[in-house]
Amino acid sequence: MALKTYNPTSAGQRHMVMVDRSQLWKGAPVKTLTEGMTKSGGRSNTGRITSRRKGGGHKTAYRLIDFKRRKFDVAAIVERLEYDPNRTGYIALIKYADGELSYILAPQRLSVGDSVMSGRSVDVKPGNAMPLGSMPVGTIVHNIETKPGGGGALARAAGAYAMLAGRDQGYALLKMKSGETRMVRSDCMATVGAVSNPDHVNEVVGKAGRTRWKGARPVSRGIARNPVDHPNGGRTNGGKHWATPWGKPTKGKKTRNNKSTQKLIVRSRHDRKKS
Repeated sequence: MALKTYNPTSAGQRHMVMVDRSQLWKGAPVKTLTEGMTKSGGRSNTGRITSRRKGGGHKTAYRLIDFKRRKFDVAAIVERLEYDPNRTGYIALIKYADGELSYILAPQRLSVGDSVMSGRSVDVKPGNAMPLGSMPVGTIVHNIETKPGGGGALARAAGAYAMLAGRDQGYALLKMKSGETRMVRSDCMATVGAVSNPDHVNEVVGKAGRTRWKGARPVSRGIARNPVDHPNGGRTNGGKHWATPWGKPTKGKKTRNNKSTQKLIVRSRHDRKKS
């Protein structure tokens, strides 16, 4: 979809760039496929802020997305493409041959009226889901499971995808968009294609108010504070290291220690920075 710019009739529109959503469904979502959402405002069960910079935002309903795609060998028709306020990519409403409705992540080049299916031996086309072991090497995929039956967990944001680079001893080798190369079991499900709305990265909100509508509050930089208020405050230009308000290292501090999936990462996304 194309990008839209606006005449500068106000300061907020002068630099605003939005994605044209004129091709999306303009009505309400399917009520049976939605759930109510409550906002925490970044507060825990004690009522104190434990996650800063959250609060406000427009009221939204959560769309129940089928990340598992376990209804095998039943054809479904794409009824419409919809905007989802809870994610950056678009979603597609599909109707199975038995009349069941479901929401899935909409891949690029998926249109209204297209047929999609999940199974172990289905066609390799956008929207179809199958185990990684059934796909040819070089296929672009998204919504990738990390555990069989656990539902898609990788490559779900707008424009995200991974490439099936090979297979070895029951594992599929995936090259992620971040530059990381990792292994996933071959019986894990994935959907063919890249996630829709690749132009999301090019959006310019134009004004702070639009960010508040999304539930984000202002950010006060530590370096802009006084020394009594933040370890990076004052004329220290950050001091010896970047830290949180409580003195913990941040901005590059490695936190991934002894993770159970570390052995499945063949090449870290950070390796390209070293070479």
